[in-house]
Amino acid sequence: MDQSKQQSGERVILVSVAVQMLENLDAEEFHLLADSAGADILEHIHVQRIRPEAKLFIGTGKADEIAQIAQAHEADLVIFDHALTPAQARNLEKIMHCRVVDRTELILDIFAQRARTYEGKLQVELAQLQHLSSRLIRSRGDLDSQKGGIGLRGPGETVLETDRRLLRIRMGQLKAKIDKVKQTRMQGRVARQKAAVPTVSLVGYTNAGKSTLFNILADSDVYAADQLFATLDPTLRRLNWDGIGNLVLADTVGFVRNLSHSLVESFKATLEETVESTLLLHVIDSSSPDMLEQIEAVEKVLKEIGAEAPVLRVYNKIDASGEQAKIIYKAPNQPDRVYVSAHSQQGLNFLKQAVHECLMGHLQSFELTLKPAYGKLRNQLYGLNVIQSENYDDFGNLHLHVIMAPNKLEQLIKQAHLPLDEILGERASFFQKPLEEFEIKD
Repeated sequence: MDQSKQQSGERVILVSVAVQMLENLDAEEFHLLADSAGADILEHIHVQRIRPEAKLFIGTGKADEIAQIAQAHEADLVIFDHALTPAQARNLEKIMHCRVVDRTELILDIFAQRARTYEGKLQVELAQLQHLSSRLIRSRGDLDSQKGGIGLRGPGETVLETDRRLLRIRMGQLKAKIDKVKQTRMQGRVARQKAAVPTVSLVGYTNAGKSTLFNILADSDVYAADQLFATLDPTLRRLNWDGIGNLVLADTVGFVRNLSHSLVESFKATLEETVESTLLLHVIDSSSPDMLEQIEAVEKVLKEIGAEAPVLRVYNKIDASGEQAKIIYKAPNQPDRVYVSAHSQQGLNFLKQAVHECLMGHLQSFELTLKPAYGKLRNQLYGLNVIQSENYDDFGNLHLHVIMAPNKLEQLIKQAHLPLDEILGERASFFQKPLEEFEIKD
């Protein structure tokens, strides 16, 4: 049994409202969200409206009907798959005689269950307080009541004003702590940039298979499950990639449609790695019937947070969709999308090749001649796993056949302060041209 269900198990009525004037959300995804929160779903009610009703969001008759169903099932909670105003939530609670929450509160609850790291918990608490601050209200009789009693006299604040002030103080403390985390991350990124270590971030819709793919590529054990928001905290791993060398692979929180601006804003520090990445791997569930809408939702959030890095689309779960493992190019030597299955590990070589080409350029074959004193360069090439064969001549020189990106080879030779023409012979003239003039050969 799911651990979260054992912890929660609240008896819940779900309400999906199809409104002609608003973006209509996926009812199945809403059901999965509630399930991920650990809800015991009693009934899922579908409502259609031309436009939202100001007082209750839905009509009075439908609200009474849902209230009767909730009472008959002895439900603890009614969850709406739309954002409700504070007034709408209060009015619905009076009719239904149980708690009423909206989509944002449901997602926040899942985030609270999933957060494991210090940063993740800070982000969740800040998002919850920001949401609560807009809904903080007392009953009418309490609005004008002054604080009283021993130790509480004097300031002239109402109870409501005191609560709001305490919220502001706590939110300020959380923002300061998050800024410190952000500063630490920034220092790490600056160090990686100085060392020319690229960062590759996995992004995508929730439950697209990012963490499963991350675990395979990084030989890691990040929690991965077939549920929404299985990963909340960002995870970074430094690894050695054939032909590239050191790079940092980052796993990030999954995106979802209709994610409120306040949630995106609160999780910006978590998404900093995405913004500063060298390359984004947009992991897509190719078996989902809502694939196009999910792609659009992810691209919308990436634009909102200012992520401008090149994007390689990774169509995952081809074992379920029936697609073949392959690379599709948008131009010669420029990968656009890759089809893989993290679960069955189909097409992972294609993915690695595409990442290599996105970061380093097209692979080419080179014959190198290294003197005995150039052993350090040979060790670096072996570390990149790019050497295809080697042999020594009568003078002790080492002849290597390598397959790698030209700019990576040039970088290594120049960093070692070694002569290009001596190592590459006639091919040295290849590196005298500007990069955009390189002749690409298969």
